[in-house]
Amino acid sequence: MSAPATTSVSPGAAHLWRRTRGLLIAAAVLAVAGIVIAALRSGQHSGSLDPRSAAPQGTKALARLLDQHGVTTRVLTDPAELRAHADHRTTLLVPATEPLGKQDLKALRAAADQAGRTVVLGSGPEATAALAPGVRTTPSPLPVRQLAPACDFPAAQRAGSVSLGGFRYSTSRPHTDACYRDDGRATMLRISGTTDGRASAQAETVLLGAPDPLYNKNLDKEGNASLSLQLLGRHPKVLWFLPSSAGSGSPEGEERSFFDLVPPGWTWGTLQLALAAVLAAVWRARRLGPLVHEQLPSVVPAAETTEGRARLYRRADARGHAAEALRSATRTRLAPLLGVPPGQAHDEQLLLPALATRSPSRPGTEAPSTAGVRALLFGPAPRSDSELIDLADELDRLENALLTDAPASPPTEKDRPS
Repeated sequence: MSAPATTSVSPGAAHLWRRTRGLLIAAAVLAVAGIVIAALRSGQHSGSLDPRSAAPQGTKALARLLDQHGVTTRVLTDPAELRAHADHRTTLLVPATEPLGKQDLKALRAAADQAGRTVVLGSGPEATAALAPGVRTTPSPLPVRQLAPACDFPAAQRAGSVSLGGFRYSTSRPHTDACYRDDGRATMLRISGTTDGRASAQAETVLLGAPDPLYNKNLDKEGNASLSLQLLGRHPKVLWFLPSSAGSGSPEGEERSFFDLVPPGWTWGTLQLALAAVLAAVWRARRLGPLVHEQLPSVVPAAETTEGRARLYRRADARGHAAEALRSATRTRLAPLLGVPPGQAHDEQLLLPALATRSPSRPGTEAPSTAGVRALLFGPAPRSDSELIDLADELDRLENALLTDAPASPPTEKDRPS
């Protein structure tokens, strides 16, 4: 006698590939696109006031002009390095001071005392008090607009009108030039001497209320290029300080987290998207009314319906639903054989005792235990397709055994011989 044929229920490699190839191909395309974009942009810089950036708010054009005039530009991100490279033949440019902590400002002040000229852009009250003691700063900046020099500083007189605004400065220290006044206060202040007020013919500090004259987008307007070149081209070397976003540039030397680096607009945008997703889910999930039974336009064979539903269950790995459908159908068919009303066929407390009273009458047939019957008819969901097939076979055997042992129905008047 030949062995019964077996069918594998485990998904093969071809089946897994068909189910996952779409996601794998999409992930591969995204990975390749990310690598290509990263490689293309690896040498680009887009930071504001970065001399390597060609963006509208970058300063690459100014760096090129300085290079054409024999002035070299060196970018440094650590305030401690500035002091090691600064000397009287150096111009120190500080384009951002508000994110710096006290230790960084102290290092910048020491480097400024060594440099020939220090140009500070958009310095607020706290940073100005640290880098230029004795200078008063307005707490709120003004919009940038075209302003005339209105001072005797030669560089401002040669440049003429420029795009300035932002913070405004005033001081009672001697040997100063207050230029480009807006509402009575200077948006460019030149101070001779060191930061602590000591007279020095080789050191001076220039405060600009806004960095707009240096931007790529503004360099060809009015006298912006002339003023920028005169301020930064006095010495043969420019130390361009760009504080790093993850280093000591955080207040008090503390490192900033990822959420501190996310712009505020992204937070509100994420909340709005989350709210929109919740509303869309509620809209799609709401019921429009009771279900309506409609006549099918064509009759579908029961075998095709069963096979199609089985495929859906397998695709969704819904073995629990499939097992419950098999158990429910078996309990419905067994209830009349056990004398249980059809409405109570799924009551475990009523069906199992009725089933325990029945025992197979065929010789050599062992009655199933109560625990085994309970696990068979009301047990947990199978963990694999093979367990689901075994469950279907056990339900068939149980039902066939009861059908075989069921008493024959009495003959009717039609079946009796005349």
